[in-house]
Amino acid sequence: MRIEEKLGLVLDVETTGLGPKTDEVIELALKLFSYRTDTGEVIDVIDEDSFLREPLSSSARRNYDRAFQVHGIPYEAVQGKSFYDEKIKTYFQRTDAVFAHNASFDRSFLFHMYPEVNDLQWFCTMRNVPWKQYGFPNGKLLTLLEAHDITNYQTHRAMDDITYLMELLKKTSPKGNLYLQEVLDFGPMRKYQPAASQAKLG
Repeated sequence: MRIEEKLGLVLDVETTGLGPKTDEVIELALKLFSYRTDTGEVIDVIDEDSFLREPLSSSARRNYDRAFQVHGIPYEAVQGKSFYDEKIKTYFQRTDAVFAHNASFDRSFLFHMYPEVNDLQWFCTMRNVPWKQYGFPNGKLLTLLEAHDITNYQTHRAMDDITYLMELLKKTSPKGNLYLQEVLDFGPMRKYQPAASQAKLG
């Protein structure tokens, strides 16, 4: 039997707050990797990038100081910067599946910048594994990283978070499968429907 390999994209965003309409992405990290579809084994990291951008809207700028308490990215680090859209889009074009911890959050923000992400298959590493059933207090990334002896400190910088998340997905679950396989077996998320579209439908 031929082992089938696919490409996965693990990503993370840092934002100025929680609202996709009033806040903006200021950091995006992407890591493209190959994996086996039969076992969920990560084979190799193909490409990775991290980007910073200055928020443009007045509401996102107003919220920056509060968000800084979480991600610790000083405004000077993003000032004058913008995303390299063409490069970012190559990641979306190459991947077979997208993985993120609390993926609905990342997707809702990226959708406003790159609507084509809604055509991709998204998998949530937080909701697709029954972490509590496995005895973990919650599904927060830091809780899981500590429990699996990966790290006891989370920087909340996007590239660090996805690097640690990939290490977590390589671990074996109490059920005996690799976590990545469990995430895949659970299945992809439904397409994102922005609130405005839902209101129109109503």
